[in-house]
Amino acid sequence: MKVCVVGQGGREHAFASVLRRTAEVVVTPGNAGIEGSISTSPEETEADLFVIGPEGPLADGLADRLRADGRLVFGPGADGAALESSKAWMKEVVSAAGVPTAAYATFDSDPAGHRAAHAYLETLPPPYVIKTSGLAAGKGVLVTDELAQAHADVDAKLDGTSFGDAGRSIVIEEGMVGPEVSLFALCDGRRATLLPTAVRDHKRIGDGDTGPNTGGMGCVSPLADVDRAACAELAALAFEPTLTELTRRRVDYRGVLYAGFMLTPDGPRLLEFNVRFGDPEAQVALPRIENDLALLLAGAAAGELTDEIRISDDAMVCVVCAAEGYPAAPRTGDVITGLDRARGVPGVTVFCAGVGAGDGQTVPSASLVTGGGRVLNVCGRGPDVAVARDRAYEAVRQLHWPGMTYRTDIAAAEATAAAVSR
Repeated sequence: MKVCVVGQGGREHAFASVLRRTAEVVVTPGNAGIEGSISTSPEETEADLFVIGPEGPLADGLADRLRADGRLVFGPGADGAALESSKAWMKEVVSAAGVPTAAYATFDSDPAGHRAAHAYLETLPPPYVIKTSGLAAGKGVLVTDELAQAHADVDAKLDGTSFGDAGRSIVIEEGMVGPEVSLFALCDGRRATLLPTAVRDHKRIGDGDTGPNTGGMGCVSPLADVDRAACAELAALAFEPTLTELTRRRVDYRGVLYAGFMLTPDGPRLLEFNVRFGDPEAQVALPRIENDLALLLAGAAAGELTDEIRISDDAMVCVVCAAEGYPAAPRTGDVITGLDRARGVPGVTVFCAGVGAGDGQTVPSASLVTGGGRVLNVCGRGPDVAVARDRAYEAVRQLHWPGMTYRTDIAAAEATAAAVSR
């Protein structure tokens, strides 16, 4: 089978790496660090299966166009992708489906919307949560205890100052507290099959969850506080009723549903749905799948997903190495050194996210330069989280470029729990 992976980041590198176990793989457009990157567009590429990684092309209807041309596609059409491209619509769908979620209200950029949004904020206790309704690459959420900061963020989003048109419609939610957890399910239009492992992402730029939100600075799986039984309970809470509601609305959803939950004192609540594998969550989830991933995704794309998803008992920890200035203004063009040494650490895989090269083609690792905010995803694998974490950070210490930044506390709590249980 020949598979075309669409995208250019670390998630797509992880897809390509796992799919290559059993299939021929090309990646468009890929990046200078991903083997098999090609310059042709998806529409111009011949393949047996297309796997669309990022949310942007999904929201833009790429899956619809490919399907109209008779291609087999893993990824929802634009109607299903609205679960992510319109947080306001997502909240409407899950509310209709009876999925527990935060109380919310939506507001648009007209003068009445401005006034109503500010008035609604005044009725809420902290923390205040303000989200762009449109796509914002994982950076469109402000969570703050400061009411003045919340008011300023409402204005910046609705005015188009901070996120352009993506922020001209916003969702304001009640603040919730508790640990966060992410789950994935593959959907074939009729059923959802759970990936039976939970992932915990670290969104903020700094240690101790400080600083601004990013697209994700690292993650860990599995979680001691969310076992397979708990995963199944969360799936029944959110995936099944949501897919039923989508079907009722004549949305034929074929792809992955990525659910973010908060485990509140009052029970789990859905934070959001995404319509693609998370990045960097995919980097610790996909390599642990023991099924033939190409056949699994092709089955979902064809509406015939029947296999149980088998997953390794190993643990994986991903540490994101980012460019200086990320997320506000990342610096690019710095030469990356130590990549071969990092990849030589036992149990480590390094996925290329934001890298470049002078000629834009795949080149020796010594010639790679920083090409984006999140540059490399360093993933350690081991029999438990403590071992996986040690391996990931040993590899991180082999890497260098000017201003390289990373968190030092990824999976620290989970590793401590694993070490105690040994």
